[in-house]
Amino acid sequence: MGLGAAFMASRIPYESEFNNLSKTVKLPVGFQIWTINKDLQNDFAGTLKKMADMGYKTVEMCSPPGYGFKSLMDMKALEMKKIVKETGLKLESTHYNMGELRTNLAERIAFASESGQKQMVCSSFGLPQKSTMNDWMKTCDEINTMGMKSKESGIQMVFHNHHMEFEKIDGNLIYDAMLKQLDQEYVKMQFQVAVISVGYKASDYFTKYPGRFISAHLADWSAADNKQKPVGQGDVDWKEFFASVDKGGVKNIFVEMDPVTFKPSIDYLNKL
Repeated sequence: MGLGAAFMASRIPYESEFNNLSKTVKLPVGFQIWTINKDLQNDFAGTLKKMADMGYKTVEMCSPPGYGFKSLMDMKALEMKKIVKETGLKLESTHYNMGELRTNLAERIAFASESGQKQMVCSSFGLPQKSTMNDWMKTCDEINTMGMKSKESGIQMVFHNHHMEFEKIDGNLIYDAMLKQLDQEYVKMQFQVAVISVGYKASDYFTKYPGRFISAHLADWSAADNKQKPVGQGDVDWKEFFASVDKGGVKNIFVEMDPVTFKPSIDYLNKL
């Protein structure tokens, strides 16, 4: 090879480098186990391996004691960490219900720490439908205190929304009021992208509230068909979404939809 050709060759990246430079999804794609929890309870390692073989890299659990997963309740933290690692996945976070956080916070923090997790996600406040805004704000103060305690052990407390937080009380959106009340150091947010079905976009919130988020649940929705769709087949603008994740502070993404959507969703995200 002449010097000119050698110089030109040195200037041309490999194809894989081009792919890395142009890839829209720069975060490892994970999944939330809720929709496949029965399979997971029947065959923990096998179900995780199946998801890893699809192309998923990370997993978000649900707390076995809090969710009543009897077959997993006796599993020790280090054992869970070992099995997850052996399947090729990384255990990033776990969902907890508010009741167990109130009654067993120290034990749950210890489990999260020993299993290598860095995030504890409150899956819902569990407030009655007719709760007042004051009820919501009091519970925000409660989880602020929990987040302060988890932070001492290096665990970030996180709140996961559902559609109920995007309802209004006396003309005020509950979710926006929560963002004002929650301490942004002690409680980060996990955005449920599925609220696109009621007109709210994750990218808008990532842009409006920079640094307030740490993770997101990915789901897609088609208004024309009035139903959930695999990621990339609905109304969410995923390029816009991923262009805003850094500003929002998002570090982890987890697909959470019906099991049949997992494969087409990861295939789309890996090609985006």
